[in-house]
Amino acid sequence: MSLAPETLGDTTDASSFLHLNPPFRAEHVGSLLRSASLLERRAQFQTSACTAEELRAAEDAAIADAVKLQQGAFYEGIFEQFSGMSNIVRPIETFKAYLPYVQFFIYAGFKEVPSIYCTGKIQWPEGGVHLRDFEYLKSLVQPQDIKKLKVTVCGPTWMHLRHGSDNTYDTAVYKTDDAYFADLVQAYREELRALYASGCRNIQFDDPTFAFFCADSTVEGMKKAGVNWEKLLDTYIRVYNDILQDRPGDLTVCLHTCRGNYKVRAARTSPAPLGLHYCEGGYDRIAQKFFNELKVDCYYLEYDTERAGDLEPLKYLPQNKIVVLGLVTTKKGQLETVEELRDAINEAADLIAQGNFKRSRAYALNQICISPQCGFASVAEGNPITEEEQRAKLALVVEAAKKILE
Repeated sequence: MSLAPETLGDTTDASSFLHLNPPFRAEHVGSLLRSASLLERRAQFQTSACTAEELRAAEDAAIADAVKLQQGAFYEGIFEQFSGMSNIVRPIETFKAYLPYVQFFIYAGFKEVPSIYCTGKIQWPEGGVHLRDFEYLKSLVQPQDIKKLKVTVCGPTWMHLRHGSDNTYDTAVYKTDDAYFADLVQAYREELRALYASGCRNIQFDDPTFAFFCADSTVEGMKKAGVNWEKLLDTYIRVYNDILQDRPGDLTVCLHTCRGNYKVRAARTSPAPLGLHYCEGGYDRIAQKFFNELKVDCYYLEYDTERAGDLEPLKYLPQNKIVVLGLVTTKKGQLETVEELRDAINEAADLIAQGNFKRSRAYALNQICISPQCGFASVAEGNPITEEEQRAKLALVVEAAKKILE
């Protein structure tokens, strides 16, 4: 949910709905650092030293703490909850070698990696995937704040990109991608429908898929493997649009183009861990389709390093959508300055205003929000950053939004 009050927004000639509902001027992509007590409890659960109920109680307590910190919480893990999807250890040969992180697996000597394989007909589970979590989260906030809560969902195309048409599903179950995606789309639609009925008005898809189409190495690898990358991009856009077809008008749907967020050491001799990404390349190759054909309301874009290219692709942003610029890195504790953020935001506003769809600079500025580039703990152990540094990063986002965007 938002890190700042609704009053941060409406100071331009843009439509008044912008920022009165999500996304807000100051945003956060997702995960926060897990507490030591929660990590300990999860380790106990892995060795059967505590029950599932005890682990759930520890997770609920951690969520309550997260609400106190930033008034929001986010969840993942949708694929293995659908009937027909199995979380198993899969041979490295079933992963697409043209994906940069798969090359990392191969380089590291992995022979097999846990992943999802579709072994039966996909069905939405009774009771939903994220519904229980959302109901608990609702209990921690005032009724008027429920609309600000955000549920983060894994992107529907992630497993298909990882394994391709030949290794995503059992061909005895689905003969074609179209058949596989038809049932997957229906399961996602039912999940979104259940969340909406429970009061959720803010969904964020967390999906690295589209970022990989920005990487030259991935596109060249696809070509060598005989994969038509442009046709595949169209397929993935269509999957999203099918999921979102006929969605309620007051349901905000956003997409975070994750580029990877892991704790590693730069070398064996490195004295401190660094944040690792697994995807590079600007949005230029996909920008027109990405911003104009994909029927989401908002894009969370990672712009904390040069790996995402320049801001030029923002010229394709249409007038009815929002971009959340991930300008504050979660990969290291060094704090950015308000002036650094101001420079980037001003450049973005100029590009949007003078882009393919002309508008006033004030209108363009009202289409911009800011956030950290990604979560602080995309995996359980978290990034190389302290809780104090995490808090300072979130506070900086709010401060910058107030000083630059209001």
